[in-house]
Amino acid sequence: MVLRGNGFILRDWKKGDEISLQRNADNVRIFNCLTDKFPSPYTMDFAEAWVNMHSDQDPMLIFALDIGGEIAGAVGIELKEDVYRKTGVIGYWLAEQFWGRGIMPEAVKLVTAYAFERLGLIRMQAGIFSKNPRSMRVLEKAGYQKEAILRNSVVKNGEVLDEHIYAVLKQAFIAPPLNQISG
Repeated sequence: MVLRGNGFILRDWKKGDEISLQRNADNVRIFNCLTDKFPSPYTMDFAEAWVNMHSDQDPMLIFALDIGGEIAGAVGIELKEDVYRKTGVIGYWLAEQFWGRGIMPEAVKLVTAYAFERLGLIRMQAGIFSKNPRSMRVLEKAGYQKEAILRNSVVKNGEVLDEHIYAVLKQAFIAPPLNQISG
């Protein structure tokens, strides 16, 4: 499965991704915007374990964001269960040197289209920490709308933060051209 963006691809993880993954993920500014499952420091051992665990996914849920053969980020979908089984939660990160270039809004839009078309989901959502307005803007550019602010719901680095909930519904989503999705 490959999703093609403007100057990047979203693809499966493969052996050899570990070096650029570790180098680009080992950034406290990225860590500060993600849940604590994302480690800091981001060691080579973690990069190797990540690639091994996420290679050959079926269905594809966590995409490597590849720019010129280098892992510059990731976009993933967490599938909800039980009565929430038609909802996915999207998460993402991008190497700092690529911030502000419009890459992540396009990547989020591609993965959202994939989730609706290939996974049968009807709702995608994301939770963003209050100290991360850039990520809120990513979601807005990708067609998501803010639905709620969960006050004092997150503790990150010892600080209590609000979480902003964004979502998009399948019937309201404007999908990118299907020729950008292959596999």
